[in-house]
Amino acid sequence: MNAGPDLVRGLTSARVSRRGFLAGGGAAAVAALLAGCSIKGSAASTGPAVDWTAFWKDAKATKELNFANWPLYIDSDHGKSESLALFKEETGIAVDYQAVIQDNATFYATVSPILRAQGATGYDIVVMTNGYELTEMIKNGFVCELDHTRLPNFAANASASVKNPNYDPGNKHSVVWQTGFTGLAYNPKYTGRKITSFQDLKDPAFKGRIGLMSDNTELGSLALLALGIAPETSTPADWRKAQAWLRELRPSVTGFYDQSYINRLENGDTWITQAWSGDVFQAQQSGFPDLEFVTPEEGQMTWHDNMLIPKQAANPVSALAWMDFYYTPKIAGIVEDYVNYVCPVPAAEDYVRDELDDKTVADSPLVFPSAAVLDASHEFRVFENYDEYSEWNGIFNAVVQS
Repeated sequence: MNAGPDLVRGLTSARVSRRGFLAGGGAAAVAALLAGCSIKGSAASTGPAVDWTAFWKDAKATKELNFANWPLYIDSDHGKSESLALFKEETGIAVDYQAVIQDNATFYATVSPILRAQGATGYDIVVMTNGYELTEMIKNGFVCELDHTRLPNFAANASASVKNPNYDPGNKHSVVWQTGFTGLAYNPKYTGRKITSFQDLKDPAFKGRIGLMSDNTELGSLALLALGIAPETSTPADWRKAQAWLRELRPSVTGFYDQSYINRLENGDTWITQAWSGDVFQAQQSGFPDLEFVTPEEGQMTWHDNMLIPKQAANPVSALAWMDFYYTPKIAGIVEDYVNYVCPVPAAEDYVRDELDDKTVADSPLVFPSAAVLDASHEFRVFENYDEYSEWNGIFNAVVQS
């Protein structure tokens, strides 16, 4: 990563909102919303059934696209995006790009009443993290089924790690924008040795120097992995075992953090912490080269931010055109060289190295991971309904609040 804009995006708090928000007011906001809508059980599709084959056959091409995304999440040079400019040059489609999504919970609370009433959100593409809100968007019939005949670049170039995800089998409604890993990070200057396992957190030498995430989804998943349990297929009985493991660790934990965990690691308050891969890469390039990100022996978690097309979108054909355009090595590479999370297009590595001459990004296993790292990565639990989601939160909230 080079100096200048890269340092700025290294300071972004975008990932705080994506997952950290759920540990605080975001979860309450969703709970209130769901209670008010009387959908605390399994969600049902909203609105009349759609013949999606006929829908896409009849859909008309336009020259506009309204794109809602997170802050600092696309290439930008003095406010201008090369990838969006190239898209307009090739297709004639002008993009109104809006960095309006601060967290999944609040965004869902904003758009779901509109979609429930079969109204238009004003967006043709929205980017949401896999989790409870994205699952609700799909279950409630709030997003379009994609016409994959118009996504040949996705079929040809997408990593196997972003195809057929457990939260959207067959990518029926979504394609990934960016991916990230949640593992462990540490400073070897303080630990005095390599960290390789979640069991290292229980070393008495590190007592009072351990950071964990305040987000229940991340926290519970760590403990399940530590016990050798796959989070994606875990049961409530497994969650209670994970809670017991965390309670044993609790006296050694310095604190439960949102994205501020990276600052604690940088200044030496913590020596080992639960961490997001992109944060560590950015820290390494902005003055903390000694920090290490590790995929523990027991595995790590993977999260995905996904592009979806809301129902009643005014420009769905333009949305599909952008999705397919993005899944070319050149465009994915341009975006990736700025964003620095895990690229969903493996072939973009060569473009970043050879055409953009950025070997730091191209050679980073935190941006272009090996097959072994991907094989050691797990998906988050897809909750069947609100009651299951609430049970998980209650179990792991008890640890954070103890």
